[in-house]
Amino acid sequence: MQPTTRYAKSGDVHVAYQLFSDGPKNLVFVLGFISHIENYWDEPRCARWLDRLATFARVVIFDKRGTGLVTFRA
Repeated sequence: MQPTTRYAKSGDVHVAYQLFSDGPKNLVFVLGFISHIENYWDEPRCARWLDRLATFARVVIFDKRGTGLVTFRA
């Protein structure tokens, strides 16, 4: 199941991130050169892999500045 996308302010942009699971360890995972965190869940192999990470850790994934769901302040 795809987690809720949230936004964190970073300077003049809002960076999209997802936090899922409640495992005993924290894992911040940077996905690829260009990212779009909601699209990762559309690819079954990638979604299964993220679900497997969530079996042992609380996982945070995010879009890098200038890619994916990053929004700029108007």
